[in-house]
Amino acid sequence: MISLTLDVTLSQQQFTLQVRESMSVEVLGLFGPSGSGKTTLLESIAGIRTPDAGEIRVADRLLFSSAQRLNVPPQGRRIGYVPQDVLLFPNMSVEGNILYGRGARESQETFASLMEILELQALLKRGVDRLSGGEKQRVAIARALMTRPAILLLDEPLAAVDRERRERILPYVLRIRREMHVPLIYVTHDVDEMRAIADRVLRLDAGRVQA
Repeated sequence: MISLTLDVTLSQQQFTLQVRESMSVEVLGLFGPSGSGKTTLLESIAGIRTPDAGEIRVADRLLFSSAQRLNVPPQGRRIGYVPQDVLLFPNMSVEGNILYGRGARESQETFASLMEILELQALLKRGVDRLSGGEKQRVAIARALMTRPAILLLDEPLAAVDRERRERILPYVLRIRREMHVPLIYVTHDVDEMRAIADRVLRLDAGRVQA
């Protein structure tokens, strides 16, 4: 469980994203049509985009405040972010990609736990060009978790795989929630995914929280 303050105002070409929510959650789901502002909100939390105004707080850490002129850079936020395009390094093996994410808090125990939970042991020496879409997602999630983030942001992690593979990959995400106790913000268009994983959902449309 983690406390979140998401007070974000950010002008877009199509609309102005305006979210003002405070909550304590284990998994927050972001749901809504394409172009509703879900990815923009994730990128604001991760520090990739800078809101026009507002405040972002994760647990006890203030990451952004327009009033205080504070904007912690992405590398200082302790946030793991897996975008829709997982952006693995093509010149590295699976193991190289995962270990690239390690930080000061990294340990062999963390690596071993991730390999077991995400079932990546057999893929470690493989080049990423030889991975399926679902395997790439698991590698990207492992790389993000190697930084020991305070929260993990997953932007439609199963959108690029078919229904059968989704049903095989979702249990890995549920194991992260259950066994690693890493809070998640999870974006999806799939109602069944959202019901399976989220304990609170924000439905966005045209930049506003509708429900």
